[in-house]
Amino acid sequence: MELPLVAALSTFLVVLLAGTALFLYLNSREALQTWRRRAEGQVVADEAGGDSAGIVQQVQAQMHALLEWFAKLNQPSNVEEMRATRRLLITAGYRSGKAPVFYTGAKLLLAVMTVALVAMVPVKVLGFPTTTNLIFYYLLAATCGYYAPSIWLQRVIANRQDALQRAIPDALDLMVVCVEAGLGLDQAIARVGEDVKQAHPVLGDELNILAVELRTGVQRQEALRNLAHRTNLEEVKNLVALLVQTDRFGTSIGQALRVHADSMRTARRLRAEELAAKLPVKLLLPLIFFIFPSMFVVTIGPAVIKIIRVLFPALAGQ
Repeated sequence: MELPLVAALSTFLVVLLAGTALFLYLNSREALQTWRRRAEGQVVADEAGGDSAGIVQQVQAQMHALLEWFAKLNQPSNVEEMRATRRLLITAGYRSGKAPVFYTGAKLLLAVMTVALVAMVPVKVLGFPTTTNLIFYYLLAATCGYYAPSIWLQRVIANRQDALQRAIPDALDLMVVCVEAGLGLDQAIARVGEDVKQAHPVLGDELNILAVELRTGVQRQEALRNLAHRTNLEEVKNLVALLVQTDRFGTSIGQALRVHADSMRTARRLRAEELAAKLPVKLLLPLIFFIFPSMFVVTIGPAVIKIIRVLFPALAGQ
């Protein structure tokens, strides 16, 4: 038996045994918790209902325990890295206290799973690689699995910031109407957060959190800075700076918001014009390599075929 095949089988057996041991450990842990709840006189979810909801909750609990176990093996090296991870998760909309734990655990778990998947691929499919190439495949799979959550998180952050960027001008118009109608800034923020929740749920969520912070006694400037910190968006930072300066110097909030809303609408229109101007350049390569050859085949192809059928026999007869 060749060495790459032995290495692949060994890796598969190690991953299989480790997964079995982990499953048995989690299952025994769940059984101990069940017996403990029975001893304390509590009703177990399976005994009370026995429906699919209890099974789903049990699977989620085991998955959370698995992610926490992997997170212990993949702890950040320092406090700053942990804070940066939590800041990114908050920007993506995940504000749970265990979100950083699940995120770091998911990175290591996906790395192990991708290595296990590569180990289950027959060496014949891989072209009977050497030991060095096989190790390279394992390292490549582990790297892809480890950094896949980071790529996914950056994508979620970009989508969320794009949704905020599209929704801010509309929310500013509503806020101008509320302020000019006689509402204070705190009441206007709460009202706009409720009104835009259906059309723009991301911005409505952020404004509702801001309104809750203002109602609980947080200073307005600190609450606004928390909003800028959570979103990490330049437009929100400019709006927060405007509101802080307006609140500090006592100028008209309605007039300042109206001017800022006009500038943001202008910026959005310029951004749309910029995207429209880039469109011909982006369409150039598809036109050259896909559309133009198809058009040439459709328009010139029948004529070429007819010329070949008529001209070649005539030349052969001469």
